[in-house]
Amino acid sequence: MDSKVSNGASPQDERTTGLLVFSFLQSCPHSRCRQELEMLGHKLPVRAAHDDELQTDGNWCSHFRVEGATETDSETQEEVVRDIARQLAQIGDRMECSICPGLVAGLAAQFGNTSLSEEDRRRCLAAALQQLTQLYPADVDREKTLLLLTLLVAKKVADHSPAVLQDVFHTTVTFINQNLLAYVRNLVQNEMD
Repeated sequence: MDSKVSNGASPQDERTTGLLVFSFLQSCPHSRCRQELEMLGHKLPVRAAHDDELQTDGNWCSHFRVEGATETDSETQEEVVRDIARQLAQIGDRMECSICPGLVAGLAAQFGNTSLSEEDRRRCLAAALQQLTQLYPADVDREKTLLLLTLLVAKKVADHSPAVLQDVFHTTVTFINQNLLAYVRNLVQNEMD
């Protein structure tokens, strides 16, 4: 699994976005892709120490440490990112009904098409998100809506076709880093202040 993506994001940004997407997927109860998610968690580049445990609410709790950071800084940022992911998952539960099954099935088929490049998959995701964002009023925070929809679409596609989880994960991280990186940085920074 290649963790290097040439999109202008620093290695720290890559780790943060990866942890955000992974934590969001973990925060969604009743996921059909638990096994694939667990395997992905073991491959993430942010992992120096990894400890999975099933919580009483059915969610998985994993602990990551960013390599090279002091333990306190790393744990603080990790917890902030995980908390943001949990909050987004709660908001996403209310928005989930706006994503039609046909859109999910179409994206799942495109992600399952091995002849598509990462860039082609990113374009397919962007087109689907363009359709979805038109359903929301213009006065709603566009970046927050786009981030939520991106994470929700990733979750729904992975649930529809668990075998494409890794491709969905990488494309989602790349898309967020290319389109919402400043917003994610601000979210994390504001929560840490």
